[in-house]
Amino acid sequence: MFTGIITDIGTIVDVERRGDLRVRIATSYDTETIDIGASIACSGACLTVVQKGPSSFAVDISAESLSRTPRGRWDKGQRLNLERALKVGDELGGHIVTGHVDGVGTVATIELQGDSRRIIITVPKELGGYLAPKGSITVDGVSLTVNEVEDHQGFTQFGVNVIPHTAEVTTLGELATGAEVNIEIDVLARYLFRMKDFQKIT
Repeated sequence: MFTGIITDIGTIVDVERRGDLRVRIATSYDTETIDIGASIACSGACLTVVQKGPSSFAVDISAESLSRTPRGRWDKGQRLNLERALKVGDELGGHIVTGHVDGVGTVATIELQGDSRRIIITVPKELGGYLAPKGSITVDGVSLTVNEVEDHQGFTQFGVNVIPHTAEVTTLGELATGAEVNIEIDVLARYLFRMKDFQKIT
């Protein structure tokens, strides 16, 4: 369980192709405090620590995770938003995030709005029903508020504002038009959508 509040930006320093993809990530976290088997959200994907060193940790990425995340996301040199798992008693500063990526979105436009960046993201139509204005969304592991939603033929677009602080302490400040991002819908929206569908057949 996570909150979507990023606490470090890691960099992939090594990639090993085996049964699964093993990725080593450099971090400023004190890895002495990270247990083997711990969960860390890496740009929104909940991954399990399988090895660690003085300033890095390694995770295995399954074919399922590869299929649900952007191409090239796990290449050497890529920067990742990191968040350690929520502890009981921690401040819930964002919203409830599971670390289960629902799909890939594409940045359609970025424009300055005051000091913030207004980002419009396109997602597949099957995710559109889970989005609502002023609802929560996770983009590359970052908890954001949906400003508006527009449904189109075959796809949906939504807008978010990224304030300067968020742009500075996450990789969202590096986004450009055409970039692909991990999307996790609000877990509450997921259950409400399921309840609505279930009621139709009962």
